[in-house]
Amino acid sequence: MNRVIIPLDVPSVSDALALVDRLGDEADFYKVGFELYTRGGLEVVRELVSRDKRVFLDIKLHDIPNTVARAVEAASDLGVDLLTLHASGGQRMMAAAAEARSGHLKLLGVTVLTSMNKDEMASVWGRKISSVRDEAFRLANLGKEAGLDGIVSSALEASWIRQKIGPSFLIVTPGIRPAGSSSDDQNRVATPREAVRNGADFLVIGRPITKADDPSAAFAAVLKEIEKA
Repeated sequence: MNRVIIPLDVPSVSDALALVDRLGDEADFYKVGFELYTRGGLEVVRELVSRDKRVFLDIKLHDIPNTVARAVEAASDLGVDLLTLHASGGQRMMAAAAEARSGHLKLLGVTVLTSMNKDEMASVWGRKISSVRDEAFRLANLGKEAGLDGIVSSALEASWIRQKIGPSFLIVTPGIRPAGSSSDDQNRVATPREAVRNGADFLVIGRPITKADDPSAAFAAVLKEIEKA
């Protein structure tokens, strides 16, 4: 199983497809996020599906239950493999999404964004945060109870959540940086080896691959690092 999801965080559909071409057949799982989805997401999703690529649509749905359910139906029809929604949207919203999905679509609850720290969380939620890990688990458990298939979580919380929730719940980890790479704007990062050992099923790895002089070679190096885990 190829565990690596490559984010297409580029400004246009043509740039996205050019990157896919550079990475070749070995790379088969791509993330379409807010920027690309806003600029032409439906086009790029359809093109990726037509090329037999798997698609992680990372648009973090957070709205009233009925609206989210209709969006989940649309994603199912597109042939998307993974779709995110904020676990903080509540159990009714997540349960409506779970009931609306069809095909091979799997739903992931976003727990705590990897760019956030305890101080930011306390400011937003209006209470003291003693442990990011505990908050991530609390939201993950809400998602599981509502019928979601997995979560998006920092690799630093993945081990704890895996122990608590078990092996069947998917864990997708952003904030992955190969050994020696810059952490960029992420606060809670891990290497591919650490993420796999902590129980992650899929690793979202962007700039160390997409910004490399040779993205295909960088991708191959990441795969080797994962194999060593």
